[in-house]
Amino acid sequence: MALGVVYGDIGTSPLYAIRECFFGSHAVSPTPDNILGVLSLIIYALLIVVSIKYLAIVMRADNQGEGGILALTALVPGRQERGAGNYRLAVGRPVLIALGIFGTALLYGDGMITPAISVLGAVEGLEVVTPLFGPYVVPVTVVILVALFMIQQFGTHRVGGLFGPIVIVWFLTIAALGVLWIWRAPAVLGAFDPRHAVTFFESNGVAGFVVLGAVFLVVTGGEALYADMGHFGRSPIRLAWFGLVLPALLLNYLGQGGLLLLNPGATQPFFLLAPQWALIPLVVLASAAAVIASQALISGAFSISRQAVQLGLIPRVDVEHTSSREAGQIYVPQINWALMVATVLIVIGFGSSGAVAAAYGIAVTLTMVITVLLLYVVMTERWRWPVPVAVAVTAVFLAIDVAFLGANVLKILHGGWVTLVVAAALFIVMTTWRTGRRLLAERLTARAVPLPEFIAGTVAQAPQRVPGTAVFMTAQPHGTPPALAHNFRCNKILHEQVIVLTVVTAQTPHVPPADRATVEPLGHGIYNVRVQYGFMDDPDVPAALVLAREKGAEINIGDVTYFLGRETIIITPEQGMAEWRERLFVVMARNAVRATAYFNLPPDRVVELGVQVEM
Repeated sequence: MALGVVYGDIGTSPLYAIRECFFGSHAVSPTPDNILGVLSLIIYALLIVVSIKYLAIVMRADNQGEGGILALTALVPGRQERGAGNYRLAVGRPVLIALGIFGTALLYGDGMITPAISVLGAVEGLEVVTPLFGPYVVPVTVVILVALFMIQQFGTHRVGGLFGPIVIVWFLTIAALGVLWIWRAPAVLGAFDPRHAVTFFESNGVAGFVVLGAVFLVVTGGEALYADMGHFGRSPIRLAWFGLVLPALLLNYLGQGGLLLLNPGATQPFFLLAPQWALIPLVVLASAAAVIASQALISGAFSISRQAVQLGLIPRVDVEHTSSREAGQIYVPQINWALMVATVLIVIGFGSSGAVAAAYGIAVTLTMVITVLLLYVVMTERWRWPVPVAVAVTAVFLAIDVAFLGANVLKILHGGWVTLVVAAALFIVMTTWRTGRRLLAERLTARAVPLPEFIAGTVAQAPQRVPGTAVFMTAQPHGTPPALAHNFRCNKILHEQVIVLTVVTAQTPHVPPADRATVEPLGHGIYNVRVQYGFMDDPDVPAALVLAREKGAEINIGDVTYFLGRETIIITPEQGMAEWRERLFVVMARNAVRATAYFNLPPDRVVELGVQVEM
C-alpha cells in the first residue's frame, strides 16, 4: 500500500505523458529525432527533478520526519507570533510565508485534477479495445471516482487492502511491456545521450520549449513524494524509487519510444504496447493503479488540512481516525466531499484525459518553484550551507522549474485557469482566517484584565468557592479569559480549582507527552496551564489535564467543568480587514467545527458563555 500511495501519481504518468508530447494540443511530430529528444528530456527530468532534487536534497528538509510544503514553511526561521490561538507560523518573513500558504492552496487544486486525469487516462484504454466504448468512458470514470471517494470513510488501509498489492504488479507489467518494445527497437536506448535533448530544442525552437509542458507530466508526483515522507519515511521511499519505480518507468517510456519509432501513428502508445488479447486486463490494471494515484492525493489533502487547521490557516474541521494503529490515517469529510464534487465536475467538463492534461501541471510547477525558494532559506539559515553552494544548487533547480513553469503557462488558457482560480480562492480563505484570528486575539487581549490583577481583586472579595475543577480555555494566556470574568461577575463564585488553559501549536509536527503541558501556580487554587501540540498532533484536552496534574496542578479529574467563550463577531467599518473579508471570516467562524468536538471535550461537561467582539 505504501508503494502505491507514494508513487501513484508518477506511476500512472506513462498512460498519457508520451501521448501528450506527440499527439497533444502542443505536440511535435513523432520523427525519430524528436522521439529520442523527448525521451532524453524525460529520462533526465526523472533523474534530476525526482532523484536528485526531491529524494536527495529536498527530503533532507524534514520537520521531525514530516515533509510537504507546510512543514517546509514551518522551518523558515523567524520570530514566532504569540497570542493568536493556533496560529504558530513564523513571522518576519511575510513574503515567504505567503508563498508557502499559496503553495498549499495549489496542492488542493492538484488534488482535484490528479484523480480526474489518472482515472480518465486508464479508462480511455477501452477505446483502444473498440471505439464502441467511447461514449462510456466519462460515465465509467465518474462511477469509479464516486466509489473511490465514498469508501474513504473506511480508511486508507482498507483502500490499500483492495488495491495496494496490484501496484507491484503494475510496475512489473509496465516494465515488461517496455522491455518487449526496446528489444524490437534498440535504437531507442540512444535517448540516454543528453545531446539528443539539446538537438531537440535546436530543431524545434519554440515548439520544443512548449513540449516541456507535456514532458513535465512525468514528474508531477515529486511534490507528493515529499508530502508523504512523514507517513512512510525517507529510506523506504528512496529504496522503492531506485529499486523498482524508476527502472520500471524508464523501461516503459523507452518502450513507448520504441513503438513510435516503428509506428509513428500510434496515438495511444501506452496501450498499444500490449498485444490485443491483453488490452482489457491492462485497462483493468491501469484503472486500479489510477485509483491508487488518486488515493495518494486524497489522503495527502486530508493530511494537509489537519496541518492547516493546527497552523491556523483554515477553520476547525472534522478529523476522524480510521486506524487504531496508524495515527496518520485520517478522514476529513468536508474535504473529501468537496474534492469529489470538484473532480467529477472536471471529468464532465473536460471530457478526456487529453483535455485535462492541457490544464494539468501549472499548479504543480508553481508549487515546485515555491519549494525551491523556501529550501534556499533552509539551506542557508538552518543547514548553514555556504552561500555560494546554496546559490548554485538553487539556481540549477530554479532554472529547471522555471523552464517547466514557462511551458505550462500556455496551459492557463486551455483550462489551467481552473486550478489557479481554486488556489487563489483558497489563498484568500486561508489568509482571511489567519488574519481574522490574529485580529480577534488582539481585540480580546486589549479588553482583558491582566490575570494577576483579576485574581487579586477576586480574592479580596472572598468569593464563595464551590467544589470541583473549572477549566477556562483561552487563546490569551496572560489575560483573564472572558468566560472566567463573565462567570464570576454573574454567579459570584469560584471553583475550588481554577485552570486557565491555553492550547498552542508548535512549529514541529509532534510534541512529546513529557513536554506537552507546563503548569504555573498562581495561588488560591488557580493555575495557568499551557498545553502544546505539534501541527500533526490531535488535541485532547482531558488527556492533557492528566499530564498537568502530574506536574503539580490540583485537578479533580472526576469533577471537571469546561467553560468556553463563544465569540459573536460584530463587523465594523473601523480598522481591520476589508468588510467583505470580515464577512467571510464570520461565515467561516460560524461553520467551524465546535471546540467541544475538536478538543475532545465531554459534551455534558461543557458550558459556553457568549461574548461580543468588534472586528
